[in-house]
Amino acid sequence: MQKLDKLYEGKAKKLYATDDPDVLWVEYMNQATAGNGAKKAQIEGKGSLNNRITSVLFDLLAARGVDSHFVRRVSDTEQLVRAMDMYPLEIILRNTAAGSFAKRYGVEEGTELKQPILEFCYKSDDLGDPFINDDGIVALGLASKEELDEISRQARAVNDALRDIFSKIDVQLVDFKIEEGKTSDGTILLADEITPDTCRLWDLRDGSGQIEHLDKDLFRRDLGNIIPAYEEILDRLEALADAEGVARRVTLA
Repeated sequence: MQKLDKLYEGKAKKLYATDDPDVLWVEYMNQATAGNGAKKAQIEGKGSLNNRITSVLFDLLAARGVDSHFVRRVSDTEQLVRAMDMYPLEIILRNTAAGSFAKRYGVEEGTELKQPILEFCYKSDDLGDPFINDDGIVALGLASKEELDEISRQARAVNDALRDIFSKIDVQLVDFKIEEGKTSDGTILLADEITPDTCRLWDLRDGSGQIEHLDKDLFRRDLGNIIPAYEEILDRLEALADAEGVARRVTLA
C-alpha cells in the first residue's frame, strides 16, 4: 500500500490517498483542540496514543459485531481505513448528564439518565456545529430518512458495545460522539475515531466518589496532563483485547 497525496488536514488527523481508491491513509497528529479550535496545544505522544486506542477499540467492536471503516494500523501514528462519503453530522450518545447537556438543561453533572439520548449536530465550523433534529437532517438533504434510521440504529449498537467494553475495564462511558459514512457500494459504516478525545470517560477504580477524568476534559478544563490518562485507557483496552483473544489488525513497517 502506497501513501500518496494529502487530501485533507483537520484538527487532529491528516488524510492521504493511497494506490487503492477505496482505502485512505490516516495520520494522527499531536494537536489538541477545544472550543471549536479556540484552544490549541501540541502534546507530544497524543497522536500515537489516539491511533492505538481507536485501533484496538475498532477491533473490540468488530468482535462484538459492530463493523467500521477500519482496515488496519500500520505505524504508531498511522492507520488505513476504507474511503467513505461522510455524512456531515456529529452523532452524539449520552448515558450520563455532563458538559453542554448538563448546562443546557440545568442538570447536575454526573446525573444518570433514564435512557441513552441520541443527538445530532450539523458539522460546520463556520456555524459552530449547531444542534439539528431528524426533520432538519432530512429537510436539508444531509441524509435520507432511511439512511438516518440506519445511522441511528448503528449509533445505539455502538453505545451498547462500548458500554460493555468500558465496563469491563472499570470505566464509565458518560457520552461520546462518532461519525458515519457510506462506502462506494452504499454500505453505511462507523467511521472517524473513538478515543478519549471523542468520549467522556470516568475512572471507576478510584472509589472516592469524585469524578476522575480519563479524557480530553483534562485539557478542555485545565485539569491536568492528558497523556497519563490516555496511557491508562490504552493499557486497559489492550489488556481486555488480550484477555478476550481479540484479533488485532496491525501490520507495522
